[in-house]
Amino acid sequence: MKDGRNQGSHPVVLVIEDEPDLRNLLDRQLDRAGYRVLLAEDGLEGLEAASREAVDLVLLDLMLPHLDGLEVCRRLKRDARTSRLPVIMLTAKGEPVDRIVGLELGADDYITKPFNLRELLLRIAAVLRRSQGEDTRPDRIEFNGLQIDAAGRTVEVRGASVRLTTREFDLLHFLLTHPGRVFSRSELLRQVWDYDFEGYDRTVDAHVARLRRKLGDPGDWIETAWGVGYKFNPPTG
Repeated sequence: MKDGRNQGSHPVVLVIEDEPDLRNLLDRQLDRAGYRVLLAEDGLEGLEAASREAVDLVLLDLMLPHLDGLEVCRRLKRDARTSRLPVIMLTAKGEPVDRIVGLELGADDYITKPFNLRELLLRIAAVLRRSQGEDTRPDRIEFNGLQIDAAGRTVEVRGASVRLTTREFDLLHFLLTHPGRVFSRSELLRQVWDYDFEGYDRTVDAHVARLRRKLGDPGDWIETAWGVGYKFNPPTG
């Protein structure tokens, strides 16, 4: 495995890809774009690198030896050390069900092979901006014991820390900064996921369900607007 530990301010991208030609191509292109690059040839090697190295983003193939990409993503999101690590899936599998499963597991983006390298670099930059909290909305928000710190990307409920994935945090932050406003599922996909397509309502529903479960009582403040979408409606007084 290539060692690309972060030297200076260059973000580190971990590429988990078993095809040598594509792996080497991504290595060269990412290096030219100013990223430090780590390379892993299979799922187990990639998991080890993600837990050991200072990684800023993972490019993850689905069809991997030893451990497939979906299981790698699942384990990354379960581990406290890597749960907020942004993941972009790269795969030849383009069926909607594959995309839905990947997004429900917490992937931040999903790109089908073959892909345009310029588009890939733009998506990497966009995901990194989101994960690093570049946002003009308030840094700290509090509603009746629910506290969110956008700069530190932390959430607390009555002083107790709540661990969220990157996308769960982004969704919660977006809803909290627009209290009382109803957003359709397609609007949330555009605003939070940067996607503009239909047929992925289940992805939004799954993330809302997880947020409600993790937040406890404040999770009930994420209300369902039947036939439309969701809104954040905290109690007053």
